[in-house]
Amino acid sequence: MRSSLAIAIAAVACLALAAEAAGNFYQDTEMTWGGGRGKVVDGGRGLDLTLDRTSGSGFQSRSEYLFGKIDMQIKLVPGNSAGTVTTFYLSSQGSTHDEIDFEFLGNETGEPYTLHTNVFTQGQGQREQQFRLWFDPTTSFHTYSIVWNPQHVIFAVDGTPIRDFKNHEARGVAFPKSQPMRLYASLWNADDWATQGGRVKADWSHAPFVASFRGFSADACVWANGRQQCPVGTMETAAVAGRRGGRSWWNQQLSDMSYRRMRWVQRKFMIYNYCTDAKRFPQGVPAECHLR
Repeated sequence: MRSSLAIAIAAVACLALAAEAAGNFYQDTEMTWGGGRGKVVDGGRGLDLTLDRTSGSGFQSRSEYLFGKIDMQIKLVPGNSAGTVTTFYLSSQGSTHDEIDFEFLGNETGEPYTLHTNVFTQGQGQREQQFRLWFDPTTSFHTYSIVWNPQHVIFAVDGTPIRDFKNHEARGVAFPKSQPMRLYASLWNADDWATQGGRVKADWSHAPFVASFRGFSADACVWANGRQQCPVGTMETAAVAGRRGGRSWWNQQLSDMSYRRMRWVQRKFMIYNYCTDAKRFPQGVPAECHLR
């Protein structure tokens, strides 16, 4: 069964990569920290982040977005990556910020990475779901995607949905829909907690650690001069967009097949779900955990 899933996912990955319209890191991003440890490579088609004992590094998108489909191909730190964290996320600013997170927690050689996801709304997070990946994320690039529209935040890996955070505002659950967010990515030392609760520390004899990024694509509504500027056809209904061959992320939701694939991944590869952590929430898990 697992081999069948791997074959199906690999096929989806090939289609996703073929369809990717990659941006240029020189034009679309800027380094934010690291003292030269982050470098654009391959004529702008890629960007490498480096971590050594002194510092990690990070970059951000030049644009802010208010809804969109954001894709990034990432090849994670190989070998002994214990203590390292590679991130790819959207975030606004301030104490009541919104945030949509992919974080990759390194591990000892031969042990799997942990893919950590979270959603913050109005400064409140604590919505963690964690997964093991069904492939080695250090040997080649894989595509990690965020679909963020007025009704859904969908996390996907190589086109396979792994999480769907829905808009349940009508039921009193906050949803990120009014604060524009930038894309951020970083590689940093978190060996006080990242690997087995901080028990395993970074082995600096393996430094510098390198995580590589490419294929950044933002099919998104850009926030500029206090206004949301969306690509032509973005807000068409799904039916109209389909007839015109237009964009679909604005109305995107999981089909029955995609929902079944997501649930299969969650059953097989999810290792933590805040919605089942009664010890953490003795007064009851958050409201969205009871809603579908």
